[in-house]
Amino acid sequence: MPISSPSNYLSLHVVPNAPRSSIVGRHGNAIKIKLHAPAVDNKANSELIRFLAEMLRVPASTLALVRGQKSREKTVSLSTLTTAQAETLLLDSVDTR
Repeated sequence: MPISSPSNYLSLHVVPNAPRSSIVGRHGNAIKIKLHAPAVDNKANSELIRFLAEMLRVPASTLALVRGQKSREKTVSLSTLTTAQAETLLLDSVDTR
């Protein structure tokens, strides 16, 4: 059964147009992610869901952008992981280059 509660949301700060998609680290209470996609025609949002699914090793269909469709500050719901599990997976793969 999918997990569904207010505690299963990720707060993200997204920076589009990066040379490649990567996890940067914390940005206040959010996780900062650079995306290799422009912020036009929903390309950055699509890349965000694709990239998160890859990093979290879950199907993209288990993630949903619930806030911030046209903002750098975004909220993504998680249906198969807790927020703590997702944050651990993402922050363990911070790009140190």
